[in-house]
Amino acid sequence: MRIASLLSLTAVIGVVLLGSAVAPVRADEPWPDIRAGVFENRPIAENDGTMALYAPEQAEDAAIVPIAIHLPSNIANTAKSITLIIDRNPAPVAATFRFGDGFSASPEVGERKLMTRVRVDSFSYVRAVLETADGKLHMVSKFVRGAGGCSAPASKDADEALAMLGKMQVKTIAQPALGERWREGIVMIRHPNFTGMQMDLVSRGYTPARFVNLVEVTRAGSLVLRMEGGISISEDPNIRFNYDGSSGDALEVRATDSNGAKFAGKSLAGS
Repeated sequence: MRIASLLSLTAVIGVVLLGSAVAPVRADEPWPDIRAGVFENRPIAENDGTMALYAPEQAEDAAIVPIAIHLPSNIANTAKSITLIIDRNPAPVAATFRFGDGFSASPEVGERKLMTRVRVDSFSYVRAVLETADGKLHMVSKFVRGAGGCSAPASKDADEALAMLGKMQVKTIAQPALGERWREGIVMIRHPNFTGMQMDLVSRGYTPARFVNLVEVTRAGSLVLRMEGGISISEDPNIRFNYDGSSGDALEVRATDSNGAKFAGKSLAGS
């Protein structure tokens, strides 16, 4: 279902305490409409201990905001997907991560972590909504102060960014201190992830939107995770995760962008 742009500059009318942070309450809170559009009338359990969300209270750079989601081992093995939502972004659904057997194959791996970087266009709640194998939804949220992340100029000029388009690094890192089965996967893709809101300072026009919309990570033919992304994922998408990597199989990555370009990369087996 299409969700209309939810940007607004309505004044702050109050405050509510969220953890240790004070978050503004506004008359036009977009979450109810987003929830109805994405999840319809399905119940969502909030702050029930199924996961933790880490994000800065104040973004140092609203165009590159680090996000980390931690799943305890007893939950990770039932994780079906996580939808990352930024309430006040023009496209609130930043990404959906879908997990396969390669992500959560063994409880011996322990807590699982998923990390990426996003854009925050206005002071907003950032939400992670987990769907487990039983079809239930669970949510955690964090209020992040940041502005202009979707319209901020790219760090490189368009020609330079396009010249590097799709170059990919895929790494796996053993973490023996945490157990012999534990590995971390890192996927880095060179891509400007143009939002369509960034002005070209020479032409004074807007650079057309072009962004990575799919990243799929597999090992030995088994899905580890699939990201379906949009303009709220930052320039040069970066995804980090840990997984059951006892076999030392290489990670294989394929990606596409909204213009139909295809990219691929692979880690070194046993690295």
